[in-house]
This record gives sequence, C-alpha cells and structure tokens, in this order.
Amino acid sequence: MGPINSSWFQPPTLLLTGIPGLEAVQIWISIPLCVMYLIALLGNCIILFVIKTTSSLHDPQYIFLSMLATTDVGLSLSTLPTVLSVFLLNHREIEFHSCLTQMFFIHTFSSMESAILLAMAFDRFVAICNPLHYTVVLTSPRIMGMGIAAMVRAVVLMVPLPILLKRLSFCRDVILSHCYCYHPDVMKLACGPVRVNIIYGLSLVLCSFGVDSVFIVISYILILKTVLGIASEDGQLRALNTCISHIFTVCIFYVPLIVLALIHRFGTFTSPLLHVTMANLFLFLTPVLNPLVYSLKTKQIRSAVHKVLRARRNLLK
Repeated sequence: MGPINSSWFQPPTLLLTGIPGLEAVQIWISIPLCVMYLIALLGNCIILFVIKTTSSLHDPQYIFLSMLATTDVGLSLSTLPTVLSVFLLNHREIEFHSCLTQMFFIHTFSSMESAILLAMAFDRFVAICNPLHYTVVLTSPRIMGMGIAAMVRAVVLMVPLPILLKRLSFCRDVILSHCYCYHPDVMKLACGPVRVNIIYGLSLVLCSFGVDSVFIVISYILILKTVLGIASEDGQLRALNTCISHIFTVCIFYVPLIVLALIHRFGTFTSPLLHVTMANLFLFLTPVLNPLVYSLKTKQIRSAVHKVLRARRNLLK
C-alpha cells in the first residue's frame, strides 16, 4: 500500500525496543537471555527425546507433555531472531511483513499452548475422577485428534490478525514497545480506525485463552471435589501430587498473559519497564521453566533423563 498522505503510510520497517533505560548494558543482558534460550531449547528437546525413546512414557500424560514441549520449542524459535538481534547486535529494525509473520507464529504457538494445557487438565481430570476408564477415554487417536484440533484452532484464529493489520495505515512513529512483534503493540501504531482489530482481538482472547482457562478451572474444581472424597490423607496427597507440575505450568503461563493483556488495555498508567518485563516473562518463562518443572517434579521423567544421560556417558567411555 502506498502513502495516503504525508503522515499515513505502511512502513517498510518497524523498530523494536529492548529494555528502556538499559540500552548501554544490553550486550550484558544478552548473556542471561542466551542461557535462557539454551535451557528452553535443550530442555524441551531432551524431554521430547526421552519420551520418544522410553516406551514406559508413551502414556497419554507424557504424550501431552511432548506436545507442550514442541509448542515451547516453537515459541522460543519464534522470538529468538529478534530478541538476540536487539540485545546482542543492537539491530532494532524488522521488515514490516517479517514482523507480521513473527506475530502470527507467536500468537499461534501461544494459543496452541493454552489448548494443550486444557488437554492436560482433562487428562488429570480423567485420571483422578474416572481412573477405570482412563485408557478407554484417552486413546491414541483421540489424543492425536486433540493435538490436531489445538493446532487447527490456533491457525484459524490467528490468520486474520496479520490480514487485518495489513489493511491499516500507520503513523510515522513506528517504534514498538517490545523486542518482538505483538498484535496489540503493532495495532497501536496505526493512525486509522482499529475498531475491527480491537473487536476481533478481544473475541480471539475470549474464544481461546478465556474458554481454555475457564475449563481448566472447572476441571480442577471437579478434581478437588473428588480428592476431598478420598478417605485417607495419604491418598489425597498422592492424587494432588500428580497435578502439581501442571498447576505450576498453568500459573506461569496465564499469570503473565493476564497481566500483559491488562497492561496493553490500561497502558497509560504503567511504566515502559513494566511493559517489557511482563512481555518477556510471558514469552521466556514458560519455555524455560516447563522442562525444569517436569524434570524435577515428575519421577518418571527424572528417572528417564538420568538413564539416557548414563547411557550417553557409557558410550563416550
């Protein structure tokens, strides 16, 4: 789209932002960021490898975990180029269509992760509330169907985002608030009416993250009701212990997401540093902590990882 007037146009490039006020030390900030990306990619790839090569981990619970790890790898790879470009190379420019592509993948993988967390909550619900029918309900075809449904829903919902943004005209100020492209952030740069974008964005959040979070809460209410009905305290603790890793993962995914959404809705009352901090927590925290949480809290995963590492060491001797 060509320029409409002297102030409205579709920019060839946009400018990404690191951490406000810390531009002089961004090269040092890139070191922990590189470590976090290494942990996220290596940790999730190890979980995928361990689940694939360990036959005892081919149960529904671990198949869903492998889906979560795959999504975390995709989410990390979606942000890796621009984050390291900004902090490591101090290169802030991103081509407009590349920005829309990155935005699509970030939101798609985020939506997929939300759906997979819901599937994992359903897995825990069936395992605790209806254990005798666990293998009957969660068959391999159904698990694969749930994974495909999560992917299809995410793609279908997110495809309109870049299309709706491309129809807009933008102001001369093309500086984004984050070191990656995020839909509300890009939308704020538009000079024209964005009512359609706002309505669709809100509908998207409600239809994906909103619906998923409600059903996750319902699942845990039913789980808690069943657990409280268990006679022995030891039995109650064992049942709840199988949910701890998932509950923690849900919290580290949804809490920064909710805060980030509120910041973009009421952004005039918050500092730019809070914007950046919550945005980075949303995208970096989940892929980094998920493999650590499941490795530390799940005995089967921990044992399988130790077994694989011992086998590798023996091969190297």
